[in-house]
Amino acid sequence: MNLENIKAVYIDDEPVNLMLVQAYAADFNLSITTFENSLEGLEYALKNDIDILYTDYMMPEIDGIELIKRFRKEHKEIPIVVITAVGDVQEVKLNALEAGATDFLSKPIDIAEFKARSLNLISLREAQLKLKDKALHLESEVEYATKEILNREHETLMVLGRAAEYKDEETSNHTTRVAHYSKVLANEYGLDEKMQEIIFYSSPFHDIGKIGIPDSILLKESFLDEEETKIMRSHAFIGKEILKDTQSPYLIEGEKIAYNHHEKFDGTGYPNGKKGDEIPISARIVSITDVFDALTSVRPYKKSWSFEEASDFLISQKGKHFDPILVDLFLNSIDKIRKIYDDLHE
Repeated sequence: MNLENIKAVYIDDEPVNLMLVQAYAADFNLSITTFENSLEGLEYALKNDIDILYTDYMMPEIDGIELIKRFRKEHKEIPIVVITAVGDVQEVKLNALEAGATDFLSKPIDIAEFKARSLNLISLREAQLKLKDKALHLESEVEYATKEILNREHETLMVLGRAAEYKDEETSNHTTRVAHYSKVLANEYGLDEKMQEIIFYSSPFHDIGKIGIPDSILLKESFLDEEETKIMRSHAFIGKEILKDTQSPYLIEGEKIAYNHHEKFDGTGYPNGKKGDEIPISARIVSITDVFDALTSVRPYKKSWSFEEASDFLISQKGKHFDPILVDLFLNSIDKIRKIYDDLHE
């Protein structure tokens, strides 16, 4: 047992008792900091890391019972030894135990008993500290492992999100930009950080259903006819089917986005004609970011629009295609959007 690192405090209003206990402790290499004033001693014990506290019972400022109560509010485990006079009644010891005392010594103090009780309590303290260190180490390992699992999950989500656009080289960064745009808009809307993260990683699934659309329609360089349009619109349902019955919060939100991001605020969208707040907030967000990125990107059937042209289109569709509040928030963040566009532009 290494006592050099053990920090002990003794509080007693009698200087003779303080010197006596210090001498007894020095006999087995335990160093004790002493205080005659109980309030000063308590303040020191509360502000410093200590391993064992000795306190007298009868003191003029606050007695040992009150001192223990105040100390225990901050420190639940540190051993406390109450030193009482031989004449103290059993009720005093009971009150001390209820306040949180660990052990007792009677005056006049027997040196052998003092050493034995002190060493036992110091062993208890060392065991507490080892257990605490082990728990902190285990907590750190669990935190690291959890972070690694989350990183792998995020990596998997990004790879799956790119699958939907694999066939179309001209939109190779589309889902990445939509993810970043969507996180900006989710933040501006006031969603919490966890929901912002979920939308960031789930928004790339908005068009995952296009995996089931024939290339002849998906890559057609002219406008689609009525039957082709019907087939193209089925990607919302296909996306829902791909992502359904999952446990991941990212995939659950991804299903909502895939199925609802073509709904319109006024109820004229597809596949179910939902309107307003009936459309999940994540889908309302992606509806804007997806269209904006599509307008400002080159596609097989169109040239890219300028930021100003795309912004004007969003304004013209406030309350129709898009949630008007979200449109205003998106346009108020246009500098952030432009920075993302510049960094991720093909």
